[in-house]
Amino acid sequence: MASFGTPDSHTPSERVPVRVLGGPTALFEYGGLTFLTDPTFDAPRTYPVPGGELVKTAPAAAAPAELGRVDVVLLSHDEHPDNLDDSGRALLAGIPLTLTTPSGARRLGGAAQGLAPWTSVDLDRPDGRTVTVTGVPALHGPEELGVEEVEATVGEVVGFVLTSSDLPTVYVSGDNASLDRVREIAARFGPVDTAVLFAGAPRVPVFDGALLVLDSAQAAEAAAILGARRVVPVHCDSWAHFTEGHDDLVAAFKAAGLDDRLQAR
Repeated sequence: MASFGTPDSHTPSERVPVRVLGGPTALFEYGGLTFLTDPTFDAPRTYPVPGGELVKTAPAAAAPAELGRVDVVLLSHDEHPDNLDDSGRALLAGIPLTLTTPSGARRLGGAAQGLAPWTSVDLDRPDGRTVTVTGVPALHGPEELGVEEVEATVGEVVGFVLTSSDLPTVYVSGDNASLDRVREIAARFGPVDTAVLFAGAPRVPVFDGALLVLDSAQAAEAAAILGARRVVPVHCDSWAHFTEGHDDLVAAFKAAGLDDRLQAR
């Protein structure tokens, strides 16, 4: 299993060590299990997509062979290469469980399991306790268009909340652009200890260039809504269609008086 540091740290956040690998990909340990978000490990390249292309500009901070054992992949969706690329797909074949959208699980097959919003799966921890992973709502486009129109264009997306009897709550947003969804999640699970927030303000020609994921100011607002003790930003580098980066996040969190919650790179 990957090594992240001291497991018996004094503050709750330190008990959920998170390693950011680039793009939407992060590795963290929770309850003795190792989780990987949206695996993207291809070298920089251009991907043709309907209506244009997506350009990856930087490599991941580690190769799949360097990760150690991964127990679970939390895959927000499988249809876009900036969330699951060729190397990520190859990696899934060796992972015991991939949790993703119901439609994604049907496409991927194998060890993929779909989680509709507000459904849960219990995972056995090495110490005999359990980790509960709950699928939570996410919307990969403008709120005003509604779920049906957004999903018809870009597909369905799911986020995740991880809970366990003796551990702090972790939220992984996935490619979500809706603060209303964040409010729903906070009402059920808040405050959360660690929020892994996908940001980067990505824009492409669909939806007239509207945001597909939170921008930096919205990420700061999401942190406040969640009452998050710590925010780990991902999905804000390594791709040309991400229009805001880490410096923008730092500025937005500082403006909101929340910069002490933002995990340093």
